[in-house]
Amino acid sequence: MKFKIVGVALFVIFLTGCSEYQKVLKSQDYELWYKTAKELYAQEEYTKASTLLGELNNIFKGTERAEEITYMYANCLFNMHDFMMAGHYYREFVKTFPSSQLVEECQYQSAFCYYKLSPNPRLDQTDTENAISEFQLFINMFPNSPKVDEATKYMDELRNKLVYKAYLSAKLYFDLGNYMGNNYKAAVITAQNTLKKYPDTEYREELSFLILESKFIQAVNSVPEKMEERARDTIDEYYSFINEFPESKYLKKAERIYQQSQNML
Repeated sequence: MKFKIVGVALFVIFLTGCSEYQKVLKSQDYELWYKTAKELYAQEEYTKASTLLGELNNIFKGTERAEEITYMYANCLFNMHDFMMAGHYYREFVKTFPSSQLVEECQYQSAFCYYKLSPNPRLDQTDTENAISEFQLFINMFPNSPKVDEATKYMDELRNKLVYKAYLSAKLYFDLGNYMGNNYKAAVITAQNTLKKYPDTEYREELSFLILESKFIQAVNSVPEKMEERARDTIDEYYSFINEFPESKYLKKAERIYQQSQNML
């Protein structure tokens, strides 16, 4: 019985709160909107607060309240997991209020929103690249910030995602083989370009072996006049590979490639 009474009381309070909120929405008293929005924001009622703040952001644009409203609105959107729009308003804040004490936080949050939007490596990586750019901008703007180490860690993670996508692309070329052309050459070029751009990647071993294996298959499939040259190129690649990865998980495969390449000569 007590639980029923408590439940009814809470329900009545909820309805009363909703009723009051609806009254605020229907009014044209923007001072009341502002006061209510701040109260809801403080209570972490982000969905309700964002409805008011979204309107107030336009109404108070260019006034002394604009900075606070834009900041609260961006935070509401972030806490609602609307990272696309939150990032937009964090960037707007940085551009509109460059001397604000909150710029450091908003620039970081802008980058972090892109980080949250960064998708599976198999998908388009525009948001990943944007996140890296925004984190780099944050580090450039605030090199002494306590969040620099965290930003650097996220950038490393995002770069590895880009490398993995490039590795998948190179592997796709490799798997396509000679279908409609020499895809092994494309696999080599893709992997080499990735290693040039990201020399310290954790996928360096995989990319390096893919280059070796692709060169070997090209040598095997060569016309006689090109076979020797390509076999020697494969052997050179083998030595580069085992010097860098003497205990590689691909060592046995690399040794077989070396022996078969020697036989071609």
